[in-house]
Amino acid sequence: MGTFPECLKIILAEEGGLSNHRQDPGGLTRYGISQRSYPNVDIANLTLQQASAIYQRDYWQPIRGDMLPAGLDLLVFDCAVNQGSTTAAILLQTALGVKMDGSIGPITLARASQSMPDLLITFAAERALQYEFNRNEESFGRGWYRRLFRIQNLAVQAYHRSSDG
Repeated sequence: MGTFPECLKIILAEEGGLSNHRQDPGGLTRYGISQRSYPNVDIANLTLQQASAIYQRDYWQPIRGDMLPAGLDLLVFDCAVNQGSTTAAILLQTALGVKMDGSIGPITLARASQSMPDLLITFAAERALQYEFNRNEESFGRGWYRRLFRIQNLAVQAYHRSSDG
């Protein structure tokens, strides 16, 4: 399972519990899982175990979290959760200067490993720029940027821990 449990714990702390913000297009949301994205899931009664399974299947696995370098796994996972898995892959590929096909494969993974730790900053910058194009940036932008900076800080710490050991 790699670092999924540790990364998920951080994501869940960011996502919070049950919410239904009137300006959030996701509607009713629990553990960051929205009714809009999962119309057939009983969001109000979603368990932590069910949410964890969704996160692993729909966000961690598509970004190949177990194959990404330490720190980058968290940063890309958070992007997938907050901005979509395909967007996360495209932003990573943009930061790496490789073909942007929205699928993290061997070329993206190899280049990512070779580009650490500078990639943490480059990828975070691509993420920040993407927020500027979101129609909800005015309502949620400050929160998104704070989240990005918190996750960026944790990602750098994780990278350094892994390279020191």
